Amino acid sequence: MSGGTKKRKLKFNHWYERLTGLFVAAIMASTVAVFEGYWWPESFDIAYYSLICGAIIHLFIPVGRSTIKLVLAFMSALLITLRFARFDSPLLFSGNNPTEEGVLRLLDFAVQLHPFIWIGMALLFGQLVFSAWAVTRPRVFGLIGAALIILTVTDSFTPIWLWDNVALVVCFALLWLVADHLSQLQRKHPDSWSYLMEYPLRLIAPTVIVLSALMIAGLNMPSLAPMLQDPYTLWKNARGESVEVFLGEKAVFNNTEPLTSGNASSGYSRDDSVLGGGFDFDHSTMMTVTTTHRSYWRGETKGLYTGQGWDYYEEKYVNSISAEEVAYGGELEVSVDRSLAETIMVDQMVTMVREDRYPVLFSATPVSIVHQIGTDEQQFPARLLQWLPDTWEVRMLLGDDRAYPQSYSVTSEVTVLDEEGLRQTNAKVAEGSLHEQYLQLPESLPQRVRDLAAEITAEAATDYDKAKLLESHLRLNYSYNNKPDLSKLPEDSGDFVDGFLFELQEGYCDYFSTAMAVMARSVGLPARWVKGFTPGVLPIDAYLPELRQGLPEDEVMDPDGAGTYTVRNSDAHSWVEIYFEGYGWIPFEATAGFSFPYSTPEGAAPLEPSVPEHTEQNEQTTAEEETQTSSAGSRTWTIAGFAALVLALAAWIYMKREKLRIYLKRLERRTHTANERVVMDMNRLLRKGVKHGMRREEHETLREAVFRWSGSYKWLKDDLLAVLQGFERAKYSGSQLTHDEADQFSTRIRQIILQLK
Repeated sequence: MSGGTKKRKLKFNHWYERLTGLFVAAIMASTVAVFEGYWWPESFDIAYYSLICGAIIHLFIPVGRSTIKLVLAFMSALLITLRFARFDSPLLFSGNNPTEEGVLRLLDFAVQLHPFIWIGMALLFGQLVFSAWAVTRPRVFGLIGAALIILTVTDSFTPIWLWDNVALVVCFALLWLVADHLSQLQRKHPDSWSYLMEYPLRLIAPTVIVLSALMIAGLNMPSLAPMLQDPYTLWKNARGESVEVFLGEKAVFNNTEPLTSGNASSGYSRDDSVLGGGFDFDHSTMMTVTTTHRSYWRGETKGLYTGQGWDYYEEKYVNSISAEEVAYGGELEVSVDRSLAETIMVDQMVTMVREDRYPVLFSATPVSIVHQIGTDEQQFPARLLQWLPDTWEVRMLLGDDRAYPQSYSVTSEVTVLDEEGLRQTNAKVAEGSLHEQYLQLPESLPQRVRDLAAEITAEAATDYDKAKLLESHLRLNYSYNNKPDLSKLPEDSGDFVDGFLFELQEGYCDYFSTAMAVMARSVGLPARWVKGFTPGVLPIDAYLPELRQGLPEDEVMDPDGAGTYTVRNSDAHSWVEIYFEGYGWIPFEATAGFSFPYSTPEGAAPLEPSVPEHTEQNEQTTAEEETQTSSAGSRTWTIAGFAALVLALAAWIYMKREKLRIYLKRLERRTHTANERVVMDMNRLLRKGVKHGMRREEHETLREAVFRWSGSYKWLKDDLLAVLQGFERAKYSGSQLTHDEADQFSTRIRQIILQLK
């Protein structure tokens, strides 16, 4: 046999090592599904295409050419990222150094690769490494076993459905073992292998039939509760704890305990007795609401603060709550005096998308008439409804065999916000009234919480001013974060509100609303805690015609609120209501970044959200430190991404690396005016927004783009308009902003970015 023939035969014998890349890519592609809910769709596209490219590289590049494979892997990751990631045009700078401006533009371009480029590169390199490593049977079993453990554990203890992925991994594992067996047969028994190759159909057909039958059976197996419990479940049950089992459609489960080491998905909580922890945003649709006026969709009321969360009132209060029967079309009365209040009627048609069961109807508050629940053919019996005039809830008496209605129609009589009138009355409950419970506070409440509330409201002339001061203090001095840093809490932290106000100083709606309710009660304002949903979002098409016609800003951005709102799990929210004589319960929004959609008297200007003002020196220092930390983290990723681009695509930059370092150091030391900081922060928002659909079209001005985004991101409308006004002032007015104003602008930008995540 000639040398050339022998060489070709040896290359042919590498078929198993090359096919290994295909099996590794398929198993890794099935395993990345565990990131569902954490990754954007673009991330999954990049992941799958990167693994396909890695398999192709391993298949066609000869074994042993590691350098060529790594270079091709990097180039593939870069090209795939450029194809699927969303990019904005590079920043424009006004400096006098063209070389420096070019470097800065390239840096800005590199920043937009993050984090997509790292996902693609990590998967590509990991796929190539595993393909070269898993060439023996023990290693194959190790890789397959690791993938199955990851998938089965995630499937068992999260709402993500991964049984199909498990079945795919098992199928690919069987194919891989068949290929491994044939490879060993070829090496150890070449004569038998040659005989099999003469009749390939006899070998392939049974394998395909058996694996296809197993695959079809596995994917169509019904979801059944486990007959035998695993050791972890047995251990948890022995300790008196339960383990949630996700079956069927695997609806999102809301934890009843605070999470200290993990996060649940956002949604309407079933148990608020222990608050805290964090959550991940779940943007799946929960319901749609067709309404004549935008509103918060109110759910339940809770008034007993325990120090750890909210519960229903003590038995003496529960027994005092009156429940009235509901008749379709009949008027529902409230138990409080609203004789001084102006009201408007709001009609709503609610259509549920999820099949979850809730104890109440969601609506603007309070409900005045229940028109219909269910359809004409299958209407919900009115005898199973109860109206609670004290808590303003329409309760559902659902048995084990009755589902929550898929649709219902109600009319609510909403109080118009009259601030001048509210300043003329008192937040006071009658002695001996049921509402005395709304001044309840636990004896264990730390004194410093009461002292802080008294200090904040010391200069208030009226009870309404007290409430607004408490609301503004929380909105302006605490940050919204769906994953607060719980490590800041001391081990002996005994009160939820105390820990939020003095230790965490960040959190989401439950933190803000609970803190305001407790502080309001401590200064004599009767308050209660309410949970439900924010309005949701309207289709963007509702605003496009008005933008095209060039209507004035106040007409475009201040619609009457009528339309069909899509309400998602991420719109679950909590807020506060305070009682005022002659007006009843008035809602307050203490959560930073949110604005309650009040109805205002005719002719009155729409209410504008408060603009953060940092007056204390320590607050200014904290804001500057946060800005510097954010900039340092962004700069680290920028340098890493730029270095990678230099190494692979721009050798001449690598040769001038010393000059590049000088430019980077100069950039770090560079001082900016307040106007320049505002412009840079706005550009940062534009870059971040691209990943969430806030793309600015080439033909659009920034103002037109912001108006369009406000239609899609309704809950961000006020913040977007505020930052647009600040940017235009800094960029075009010619006036010089102060550093305090730049700090306020930066704070609002951070709040918007946090809400987009």
